[in-house]
Amino acid sequence: MKETKTLWWDESLGGIRYIDQTLLPTEYTLIGCTAVDRLITAIRRLEIRGAPALGVAGGYGVALAARTCTGPSFSAYTRAVKKEAGRVRESRPTAVNLSWGVDRVLAQFLAAKDVASARAAALAEAEAIAAEDTRCCHAIGEHGAALLPDRCTVLTHCNAGALACSSWGTALGVIRSAVAAGKEMKVIACETRPLLQGARLTAWELARDGIDVTVITDSMAAHIMRSGAIDAVIVGADRITGDAVFNKIGTYMHAVCARHHGIPFYVAAPLSTFDATRSEREVTIEERGRDEIAVLGNRTLIPDGVPVKNYAFDATPTDLVSAIVTEQGIVRPPLDIGALLSRPGAKRTG
Repeated sequence: MKETKTLWWDESLGGIRYIDQTLLPTEYTLIGCTAVDRLITAIRRLEIRGAPALGVAGGYGVALAARTCTGPSFSAYTRAVKKEAGRVRESRPTAVNLSWGVDRVLAQFLAAKDVASARAAALAEAEAIAAEDTRCCHAIGEHGAALLPDRCTVLTHCNAGALACSSWGTALGVIRSAVAAGKEMKVIACETRPLLQGARLTAWELARDGIDVTVITDSMAAHIMRSGAIDAVIVGADRITGDAVFNKIGTYMHAVCARHHGIPFYVAAPLSTFDATRSEREVTIEERGRDEIAVLGNRTLIPDGVPVKNYAFDATPTDLVSAIVTEQGIVRPPLDIGALLSRPGAKRTG
């Protein structure tokens, strides 16, 4: 399987190159980004999306700010970069990886003593996050593949593949690693309304790799589980607290249905997605615009004046989770995230 790179630093450009995910599956387009404002737009428009990819983007965002900001003194320069880093950090509220990536690179930037070394330090740390993310995804894949039988049909939701990371993927990384190990895998990809990340992105990735994938509407999942056709559910995560897994809206529904039908429900995520500082009720769930639900192309689907709710994520209680697959191995609830992150070797890598 050829690895898909989602975003990377291009020194010849002096900025970031990334796949515009809003154009898939019909158009594969690489965008060059040389301004923080453009990066923020890309994150908000979901041109760049997925928790680990947002961690990488956050790190590169600080490197981009360090490259483009100026000031009459070093202190003024660092203030300007910190301001831009703060704007990147706040561009989406729910996925913890974004702020983690920003803060990790910013710490290295602020430890420098002059502009040249600050720019070099920021880029080096951002590149380290991207490289670590790829290694983490492969480790997650190997650990997770061991959970799956030799012949298996897996249901997944949204996109937790290479497009959601720097490459390989978390939930789809488990599937890819299982296939690489010789296991016979079939995937049921929920379309994932309203932006169809499962239909557009997950199906595109798996078909490109020659992995058997079928797309269903989100509301078919319970029926197919009841038929006995699903052996496991595996999803990614945007934030994991001690009491809940935050992932794309609809994930909670699948977890409830999986529990009812006796199907294991797995989450694949790096340690950078774990949040030891908050509980479920302290996390802001992003609400997105009305048109994502009310408009399809040039067609209006909902009468004018009728309001909508468009939550981007939901929270699945951890007692519905069979296991969480990390780069350090398998974790089973109940979760003590502080203890998990303090284990020897449990470095939070993105």
